[in-house]
Amino acid sequence: MRIRDIAEADRDGWVRMRNALWPGSLWDHEVETGKHFATAGDRPIVLVAEADEGLIGFLELDFRKYAPDCLSSPVPFIEGWYVEPAWQRRGVGRALVEAAEARALELGYTEIASDVEIDNAGSIAAHLALGYDEVERTVAFRRSLKR
Repeated sequence: MRIRDIAEADRDGWVRMRNALWPGSLWDHEVETGKHFATAGDRPIVLVAEADEGLIGFLELDFRKYAPDCLSSPVPFIEGWYVEPAWQRRGVGRALVEAAEARALELGYTEIASDVEIDNAGSIAAHLALGYDEVERTVAFRRSLKR
């Protein structure tokens, strides 16, 4: 298994894994990944994990102006992190995160952030196992203004 920057030839696998992580938005994944390769300059860093079988995971690292409890701005932020189920608990996720952290350090950043859905116990446990500190929990609200 190796970790590397994504290449345009990886797009189909990236779309497939994004849809597994964020189901129901296949068209959006097609559009966003197409824009990623069509746009130079400011775009997320995308790292992929590759085995003999092909792509087995990815991590999208973008930069946010603010992240809870962070002292710097902008902050490298793990926007998406996915490992194929057959490869989970084998160090692939850790390798992706460590590669993202190393890249952030190379770019001169001093901290990194991430978030997780409040009911995603597996991802919370994975973050804690990698040394991330939980700094905030939130519940989002919505109300329609149509009556």
